[in-house]
Amino acid sequence: MPKFRDLLERGGKTTFKPDKKHGTLHRQSLSQLTKRTLGSGNLRAAVECPTDDDLNDWLAANTVDFFNEISLLYGLVVDDAAQYTQPGEGFPPSFEYRWGESNTKKPIRVSSPEYVDYVMTWVEDQLDNEAIFPTLEEEDFPDDFLDYIKDIFKRLFRVYAIIYHRHFHVFEELDAQAHLNTCFKHFIFFCIRYELITDEKELAVLDGPIKHLKEEYDEQGDE
Repeated sequence: MPKFRDLLERGGKTTFKPDKKHGTLHRQSLSQLTKRTLGSGNLRAAVECPTDDDLNDWLAANTVDFFNEISLLYGLVVDDAAQYTQPGEGFPPSFEYRWGESNTKKPIRVSSPEYVDYVMTWVEDQLDNEAIFPTLEEEDFPDDFLDYIKDIFKRLFRVYAIIYHRHFHVFEELDAQAHLNTCFKHFIFFCIRYELITDEKELAVLDGPIKHLKEEYDEQGDE
């Protein structure tokens, strides 16, 4: 199996969903700022909203970037995920995520690849909804924008949980586990900074790594 770096250099990057673009030039510039800060290796600084900038714009720009990142990561394990075909299969041990939207009375049982497809399609729909993610600079974000962001991040976190518990060996074979871990660390640092996932029951699926990352986040704040 080729290494992850080889795939990127050959242009073989495969995303689960097509990359999403930023709705405004300002959000695109914020995304570029994040990438430059990430390049410095300081992940805590990379999640900090620039001084005097709009927090909603910052949240929107990073949500698009995290969606694209997770789409790439899951795209690497799609073939491996195909072995899970029955409802309830392919989830972390002792966990089973069921799919349902807010207007669904009873969530349905699905396999993990079906669940991820539902999640990513749903997030894509949110990002395309201009009532939630406005594409004109003069348009305001909805008053409950943070609630949308929290719901998106909770579901994207579950995709990470599935990847780590069921498909980590794929990243080891690609020699890409360091890349996965860095992406996850950035994601969790962002969640910690803006309190996007606070339910301990939700985080328990990756309790050990989460505890370590929280400690590291705090340590970087003391430097």
